Amino acid sequence: MVVGKASWRESCGIFGTYAPGEEVARLTFFALFALQHRGQESSGIATSDGKRIRLYAGMGLVSQVFNEAALSQLPGIIAIGHNRYSTTGSSRLINAQPILVKGAQGEIALGHNGNIVNAGLLRRELEEQGYHFSTSTDSEVIANLILASPGQTWPEKVACAMPRLQGAYSMVILTPEALIGVRDPLGVRPLCLGSVNDGWVIASESCALDHIGASFLREVEPGEVVVTGANGIDSFKGIESQHKAICVFEYIYFARPDSVINGRLLYQARQIMGEELAEEYPVAADIVTGIPDSATAAGIGYAQKSGIPFSEVLLKNRYAVRTFIEPDQRIRELGVRLKFNPLPQVLKGKQLIIVDDSIVRGTTTPRVIGLLRKAGAKEIHVRVCAPPIRYPCFFGVDMATQWELIAARKSIPQIREFIGADSLGYLSLEGLIKAIGLPRDVFCLACLTGEYPIPVQLEMDKLALESLPRGVS
Repeated sequence: MVVGKASWRESCGIFGTYAPGEEVARLTFFALFALQHRGQESSGIATSDGKRIRLYAGMGLVSQVFNEAALSQLPGIIAIGHNRYSTTGSSRLINAQPILVKGAQGEIALGHNGNIVNAGLLRRELEEQGYHFSTSTDSEVIANLILASPGQTWPEKVACAMPRLQGAYSMVILTPEALIGVRDPLGVRPLCLGSVNDGWVIASESCALDHIGASFLREVEPGEVVVTGANGIDSFKGIESQHKAICVFEYIYFARPDSVINGRLLYQARQIMGEELAEEYPVAADIVTGIPDSATAAGIGYAQKSGIPFSEVLLKNRYAVRTFIEPDQRIRELGVRLKFNPLPQVLKGKQLIIVDDSIVRGTTTPRVIGLLRKAGAKEIHVRVCAPPIRYPCFFGVDMATQWELIAARKSIPQIREFIGADSLGYLSLEGLIKAIGLPRDVFCLACLTGEYPIPVQLEMDKLALESLPRGVS
């Protein structure tokens, strides 16, 4: 149940634009605002006026980091921006992106969404070559690998670096004269291309284009490098894509419901997930609801298919954003009440079906169910849009170690008892794929099946050791 980032955290958000005549820093600010759901730890923007790169970044939300004074320090015709949450590298200002690196051919700034599973090996290799690192992120490893790669131009160097990178990497790269967009050959994380007036934009999701009045052109293909600059736009295959491994959770939760990925509006896909849940796990009830806002569409789909009325029973405090003020013990114990408030007048004596996008650790779900029972719900039946999550992710999602994943330790009846629900149903993998409407073999389903698209044994061994409870070896 994704109620707060204690459950799991999304992938980073990236944006870039080449737009002479536009206020590129301001465009980037509003695009990052639209991509805020993908990362809330830090935000940054880098710009170039054709000669010099300037960078401004800070901890917190986009609206906390930037103001008019900050944007005024970022003139230029090209810009990239980044919203971060940490997958590799701790949550510190030094790890905020974009990353700025300098080499013999000049400097570049880079924003990265994903996770490189062989980053440790590459870092040691680069350190032996004399490259120095000031952060603990895999993104700085990528940037320095590009510097170290052969090639006469930045696109050539990027293409030479790509075969060395194992894992997920959708990227925007700013050179003094151009904007480069890159997507890994698996296509794990989304990346799309658009136009704005006489310029170009590259973004994690199409919703960012909508917010700045840009037109969606197409998705950046897996393995593709897109270059925009004074000579227009060019693209080429940096590395051939042997097969796709699109993260299925982009469809379930990560991306905004008003985004389009692979031609599929996510709101519609999530609504059909709810319909499939109603087919697979029907139950008599008075009300259907969805955890706002991530499962609202699925809740509506379940209601429409089952014929049971949909109703809001939890009101979400949409101003409950990230803060650096620590709650006192009394507030901490209130838990989910900081974000949700139930409606007792609607719930009293009712049999309730509550639809959620996922259950990860299972720590928040019992609190929500307790909140609903206290408000008067007679029965609570939980329906989940994702199959049980039993394996960790190594491609840019900090969901949990395997030891922490409740479905890796408990059976479904045990999970039902633990969360305090009257019944529990998970959408089948077949139902999930049917709802999305794309072939199964284009997805990364590793967190559900344990079948990873590339070898991750080193990372798995490391995580297994780190996840053992104290006293276990």
